[in-house]
Amino acid sequence: MRYMLTYDMMEAARNTNQWMGASAQALASYPIFSMMPNPALNWMAAWGEVTERAFERMIAKPDWGIRTFTERGRDHLVKIETVVERPFGNLLHFNISGRNARARKVLLVAPMSGHYATLLRSTVKSLLVDCEVYITDWHNARDIPVSAGKFDIEDYTLHLMDFMREMGPDTHVIAVCQPAPLTLAATAYLAEQDPDAQPRTLTLIGGPVNPDATPTEVTDFGRRVTMGQLEETMIQRVGFKYAGVGRMVYPGLLQLASFISMNGERHNQAFLDQIGRVARGEASDHDAHNRFYDEYLAVMDMPAEFYLSTVERLFKGLEVAHNEFVVDGHKVDMGKITNVAVKTVEGAKDDISAPGQCVAALDLCTGLPDSMKASHVEPDAGHYGIFAGRAWRDNIRPLVLDFIDRNSGGAPRAKPRTGKASKIAIA
Repeated sequence: MRYMLTYDMMEAARNTNQWMGASAQALASYPIFSMMPNPALNWMAAWGEVTERAFERMIAKPDWGIRTFTERGRDHLVKIETVVERPFGNLLHFNISGRNARARKVLLVAPMSGHYATLLRSTVKSLLVDCEVYITDWHNARDIPVSAGKFDIEDYTLHLMDFMREMGPDTHVIAVCQPAPLTLAATAYLAEQDPDAQPRTLTLIGGPVNPDATPTEVTDFGRRVTMGQLEETMIQRVGFKYAGVGRMVYPGLLQLASFISMNGERHNQAFLDQIGRVARGEASDHDAHNRFYDEYLAVMDMPAEFYLSTVERLFKGLEVAHNEFVVDGHKVDMGKITNVAVKTVEGAKDDISAPGQCVAALDLCTGLPDSMKASHVEPDAGHYGIFAGRAWRDNIRPLVLDFIDRNSGGAPRAKPRTGKASKIAIA
């Protein structure tokens, strides 16, 4: 009931904004209003347009929008192929015809934290220039039938292991944000159980390996709220409109509300500014505001057991941080990683996974020589910037590719292209 109420309220708000835009247009059609400029009507119509677009983005998965690749005047088609298909998530490959077979093979591990994997679209684009890119594409839990079973952090880790096995030992894994501790655990599990399937390198970007290393508002929330309170207030049952009817989920809309509340004034001002631009005729369909919020507002539901086990075991219990994580009855030992080079990347102004939380992974890798460990803190970069912003494109991406090349075990590759010098265009 609560789940349907959440989405019905959003639909009602969307209809209200449609009505506002339509009403403004109808009033403007009257001669008395159309004979002179009317700022109030323009603002009313702009409000309806901007907010209706926002609500539309909350209920649909965005398209990847990556279709062609042009290198030195030669066009290539990009075909997005499903390599491994599972009920809770697929392994996708951005296959570019005619590419050099020696291109770096990269597995990009996307977070299951409320947004779709398409949140990493710009990250994928930047890596396609120099790499053969694969990505984890997690599914919206509301569309997964109850018959598919549960999906918690142990299942997530096992999925990552299967994806790594599928890709083979020449893989370079880059985990962004939330999956950093679980990707580290999956790598350690493979090191012990299936060493031939280990990747060559592991790069962890802005992830909460040890949330207690540097407290943030996110970690404080996890400490304040009991598991019973979370289950009572955050977990809802999927309604009859969706294939996952009856499944218990943490709704993406609640996660989005949490994200926005952390920087509420900034988001509020951004929408007021956009309404003003629309009213003045200065906005466009693909301007900076729409490009960002079209993706940021597109949210998906998480399986309840995944959300709850993340809070209970990674944030409250600190199982990975204390090297006590258990998967499928087996205690994973991060010290078993002995020949996978590990690099961490953090943003100095990251208010979600603050500096110190991710670099903690290196201390856990007690079996890895210091020569195979690396870390980087990007000055003035926030959470989003370290994997998708200018800081990523101009500074971090070249460092990550250089780290990959230095630990590839083969001949050196071409120097990674920077955003300014590249002659490659992606559309």
